[in-house]
Amino acid sequence: MATIARTTARVFYYARNVARDIIPQALFRRRLAARLETARLSGEPARRRLNYYNKLQDGFTPSAKAVRISELPFTPTMYYYDLKEFARYFDPGLLIDVEFGDVMKVPKVPSIVKDRPIRDDDSNAVIMKLDKFRHFQMPADTIPFADKLPAVVWRGDLNNPIRTRFLEAARDLPFCDAGSHKPNAPAEYAKPFLTISQHQRYRYIVSLEGNDVATNLKWILNSKSLCLMPPPTYETWFAERQLEADVHYVPLAADFSDLAEHVAFFERHPAKAERIVAAANAYCRTFDNEQTEQAISLLVLYKYFVLSGQIKPDADVWRYITG
Repeated sequence: MATIARTTARVFYYARNVARDIIPQALFRRRLAARLETARLSGEPARRRLNYYNKLQDGFTPSAKAVRISELPFTPTMYYYDLKEFARYFDPGLLIDVEFGDVMKVPKVPSIVKDRPIRDDDSNAVIMKLDKFRHFQMPADTIPFADKLPAVVWRGDLNNPIRTRFLEAARDLPFCDAGSHKPNAPAEYAKPFLTISQHQRYRYIVSLEGNDVATNLKWILNSKSLCLMPPPTYETWFAERQLEADVHYVPLAADFSDLAEHVAFFERHPAKAERIVAAANAYCRTFDNEQTEQAISLLVLYKYFVLSGQIKPDADVWRYITG
């Protein structure tokens, strides 16, 4: 259920991106060198992030299914616009392999993706900040941890057995307000829809992966509530792999048998909960600087096109990328 502010933001998102597509694209391409020069001055943390998202080190050849930048698939629309925002700075004839949507496996060839499974051999999955309107929604939270309801909350679609398992474990716990607001939810798990601000009234918010990453994870970690979740198995631009258990979130057992124990502990030790919340908030601030976010996005693509042999690297920019 969208708020007026969210609907307005969506309209602005589409209007801005449609306008970018209407503007002669050569104007963007003429600005590439200047933007790269600015990007290479972003500093060491940004360099580490771009090489985390794009872990490729060796040259490669785009696959037979690669598409030209000028022919990127238009659906899902937000994926198209989020990739085109930076791809438009490059020659429209450059080839790129893309996998839009929820990526459950690491691609066989280097490809641009929104997410990837957390595993050691994941370098073919080159992460870009795609579907960011949905996934990077991180509204402020003005309610201190101590002033929140001493209870656990969760809402979501039952599109993963993990979520059903959680509801089974939480069903008889009096301090849990957990269920699904979806029309197809079983009656015993049906609960009314809650907005983000309504979730923020609770001290403990559970995050559970769905088709891939948990959409609510980012705004939970940006709130003053404590995030409870099993360790993540997928990651996006948010770099979920880098989140530390008991530092940024409270890890839950696979069967959720420790849920009551965790809540009881943090009710006795609220200062420890607040330290985790503070660390989670600090992690979210990594993504606050829009200029840095854009620089990293552009460099992730630049590195992809250089290693695919399609453009010759600028010496200074490439020296920054490779360290």
